[in-house]
Amino acid sequence: MFKRNRAGSFLLWMMLIFLILPINPANGSDLHNPSLHHQETSVMSESGQAVDHSKRTKNKNAGEPLTLSQLLRKYPDTFRSSGPRIKQIALTFDDVPDPRFTGKVLDVLKEYDVKATFFAVGDRAKKHPDLVKRIHDEGHSIGNHSYNHAQLNKLSLDKFKSQIERTNTILKSLTGVNPRLIRPPYGDINEEQLQWARKNGYKVVNWNVDSLDWKGLNKEEVKKNVLSAVGPGAIVLQHAGGGVGSDLNGTVEALPDIITELRNRGYSFVTLPEMLSVSESK
Repeated sequence: MFKRNRAGSFLLWMMLIFLILPINPANGSDLHNPSLHHQETSVMSESGQAVDHSKRTKNKNAGEPLTLSQLLRKYPDTFRSSGPRIKQIALTFDDVPDPRFTGKVLDVLKEYDVKATFFAVGDRAKKHPDLVKRIHDEGHSIGNHSYNHAQLNKLSLDKFKSQIERTNTILKSLTGVNPRLIRPPYGDINEEQLQWARKNGYKVVNWNVDSLDWKGLNKEEVKKNVLSAVGPGAIVLQHAGGGVGSDLNGTVEALPDIITELRNRGYSFVTLPEMLSVSESK
């Protein structure tokens, strides 16, 4: 009797142990952890960099600002970095006017019968009005590159508006064009500013091919950076103006070869308003 009771008690304890302790397979928590799989899932952004879904969700939930790639996807009619995928190229030149380089770039474009788009800085336009007028008179398009090359995404909306409107007022007084196109310095803009731009009829245009000429690169380096990266609908970033000590001779010297090579590949050159089917002036 005693032995039967003890055996029964032993069986009861063994059953309790199996009920209390879960039996998991090796790494079972990893296999069934949805957050782990979520973190490992990524997509390719427009810039070709992997965007982590979990980080994107975290940013959204935390109220952090959207990245430029996310803004490009969210506002495709207002914010562009490329054109339609046809064999057209838009050459664009920032930080004009600059008496050291802008005239040289214009000379090359005139010689090769190419029309381009120039993004002007307001306070420079005031100092060198004849160069701004020459850009317009020779058939190129003009866009707005802020008043004093400010990092616009760091500004309040009112200060952002002032940068754009002051510059447009100057450019309109010199050329009659009230530019529709904005290129933010450094390519940086935030969502509130994009919403204002959309509401007021502007288009914000960045680029998808960067010559990196602002680094003072030589002719061959500028050529390589452009020719190795272009494709249908490419928007090429170059500079025809710079800061103190800037050397943009590489971009001036590379331009004839870039134009010739791209024409040999079957590309035509258009201004940004032509590429994006919008008017130059608001």
